[in-house]
Amino acid sequence: MPYGDINFGKLFPCECKQQEMSAGRQARLERYSNLGPLTHLTFETLIETGRSSDPKNQELFKKALAATKAFAKKPDGWLVLTGSSGSGKTHLAASVANNLIKAGQPALFIVVPDLLDHLRSTFSPGSEISYDELFNQVLNAPLLILDDLGTQSSTAWAQEKLFQIVNNRFNSKLPTIFTTNLMPEELPERLRTRLTDVTLSQVFLVGESQHPLMTNISPLELSLLKTMTFDNFDSQRLDLPSDQRQNIELAFRRAHNYAQKPEGWQILVGTHGCGKTHLAAAIANYRLQSGHPVEFQIVPEFLDHLRFTFDPGSKITYDSLFERVKKAPLLVLDDIGAQTSTPWAQEKLYQVINYRYNDKLPTVFTTVLDLEELEDRLSSRMMDTSLSNMFHIMAPDYRSDREPKRPSIKQKGKGKQK
Repeated sequence: MPYGDINFGKLFPCECKQQEMSAGRQARLERYSNLGPLTHLTFETLIETGRSSDPKNQELFKKALAATKAFAKKPDGWLVLTGSSGSGKTHLAASVANNLIKAGQPALFIVVPDLLDHLRSTFSPGSEISYDELFNQVLNAPLLILDDLGTQSSTAWAQEKLFQIVNNRFNSKLPTIFTTNLMPEELPERLRTRLTDVTLSQVFLVGESQHPLMTNISPLELSLLKTMTFDNFDSQRLDLPSDQRQNIELAFRRAHNYAQKPEGWQILVGTHGCGKTHLAAAIANYRLQSGHPVEFQIVPEFLDHLRFTFDPGSKITYDSLFERVKKAPLLVLDDIGAQTSTPWAQEKLYQVINYRYNDKLPTVFTTVLDLEELEDRLSSRMMDTSLSNMFHIMAPDYRSDREPKRPSIKQKGKGKQK
């Protein structure tokens, strides 16, 4: 700076140091957030109408998405997202956290049963953090996201700790997001009165709560999955670059070959909407049409159904469902990695996968995650090349290709290629 300039003689970090400081702050915010593998859940990776084929649920999801995006720009008050497992509540909530972290603002994400487990563990002599330190961190987080409210154990101690957190943030009007499978009227009264207070809280139903196991409906009996066959899978994708087109054709051939003779594990990895679920459902439908039994389960819904079997109104027992899935001659587990990471959910899923690993039972997995991002006990088995065949689908979300695109400068005047 020239002599006389207001900044003359002052020290400023160089561009490299600024980038280093920014990266360090970003890393600290990510560690603080407790998001773990959920850092990939962003607004950009969301399907704007949600994953349901029901127009009513799609409209509900759009409204929840709009409110969540507005909250992410200016966190104020409370946002309560209710709906069935797999409806997209956790994705919406994690998107807010990731959006804030990208903007350099803190957010703390924690699954309610995990939070209560962590609080209990602080009483252990070997705990690295004290009870007061953890409790105060949650009480006073600038933005707190409590995921899966209602799945925690209902002990008096757990209820009281949770109420203290909710009540403190209610009195202080601290920005908070809740996700829950329960409808507001199903929550305990002390929580319900605070979560539904219209002066502070917005409540959005993300998707109609359904319990298919009450009528013992398989996901493959649902209209959308029934139509997913090899015959109507677009393996050409002429709109794609040649390398992606060859990749999707190879994915189709491998899935078709596997359907003819299922052996080992077939793992399909790729972004939302790339065709993973269609190919997995096509394998299942092919086997069913050939007269062979198949079990198709969407992982978050499967775990939700397991929980529901403990309800007195359930028409299926826990043991019958768990054993049916665990020992199925062919099992398709769709969207592994999308489930909430409660210890109970992790353990149930591990028990299913470990049994099938030891018995070498044919299994198809789909996931948007790299296998290294899954829990170690799962990834180590799924990466065993003596049993598993992993295929990464490079194609983008085919849904976005349906929207008309403006031609680039090079394409103007040239007919659209088919």
